[in-house]
Amino acid sequence: MPSTNSTAEVSAVTDETFEREVLGGEGPVLVEFWADWCPPCRMLAPVLDQIADERAGTLAVRKVNADDNPLTTRGHGVMSLPTLMLFRDGEPVLKLVGARSKARLLSEVDAALGG
Repeated sequence: MPSTNSTAEVSAVTDETFEREVLGGEGPVLVEFWADWCPPCRMLAPVLDQIADERAGTLAVRKVNADDNPLTTRGHGVMSLPTLMLFRDGEPVLKLVGARSKARLLSEVDAALGG
């Protein structure tokens, strides 16, 4: 049954907002680098929506369109899509390439965060 509480959003960040939204924040932020033409990225979208809802308040989820934001994409060494990066207090702690199940992704995120 869907929750009637407000749901967390997977909000987009850009070259202009990445530093403030991801690097300048406190706590963990999971960032997906994606593109419209990437089928695995589209498969991952509902997984990230679910994670954003389930971990609201403890894990922020953001997306960077790699085609529209080349400075951030190149600056973080993203070569393949989707690439997921986990930041804690502005520092990268995990980099994953490729789509994965929600269970696997959460397991990898939790392990990187020491949970």
